[in-house]
Amino acid sequence: MREVFHQSLEDLQNRLVEIADLVTVSIDKATRAFATSDVALAEEVIADDAKIDELAVALDEQAIEILARQQPVARDLRIVVTALRVSASLERMGDMSEHIAQLARLRFPERAIPKGLKGTFVKMGELDVEVARTLSELLRTQDLRFADAIRNADDDVDELHATVFEKVLSDNWKGEATATVDATLASRYHERFADHAVAVAKKVVYLATGDWAVDEEDIPLAVEQQELGQQEFGHA
Repeated sequence: MREVFHQSLEDLQNRLVEIADLVTVSIDKATRAFATSDVALAEEVIADDAKIDELAVALDEQAIEILARQQPVARDLRIVVTALRVSASLERMGDMSEHIAQLARLRFPERAIPKGLKGTFVKMGELDVEVARTLSELLRTQDLRFADAIRNADDDVDELHATVFEKVLSDNWKGEATATVDATLASRYHERFADHAVAVAKKVVYLATGDWAVDEEDIPLAVEQQELGQQEFGHA
């Protein structure tokens, strides 16, 4: 029975990786569709989001069943609780990708990116894709150095997000109301995508440390502790 229980925990973690991989594909397609006004690619993102939602629901059901039947404790309990919280963040990341794709579809055949902001949004998209790929590796390997990389990339996304608002609020902004709304919404979606990735990274640090109160600034310390062998990561 114990072997079956540990297999269930391992399956739970593998499912998280599967969802994270799908989110990576989703944000890659969404940002490309947004940058190029590729409506077909945008439609793929919107349609595929249902798969991410279904997998997240299935994972939650499995986690709840483990809690009810196995009553895990200590490190095993942290794995299940973390899986529940991470799946919710991954589902929201999929939603952010879908929102970006919906903007591209809404403005087709025109470009959704307002004039003068293309470079900024292309860079934000590249960073979000990088964040998603790094997150998949974090969940796959449970190496906290990936958590630190996500935190750093999120800082870069935040800076670009701020420049978008500075641009549309400046006296030199000549965009129409629609362009202003599109820019602020798209920037917010990109920024929230990265924020959810940071939230997942913090949950993985919790799994390593057992401390829910960990802040983003504490992630480098957790990395150092892991590298020194002072913290043992919870493998199922």
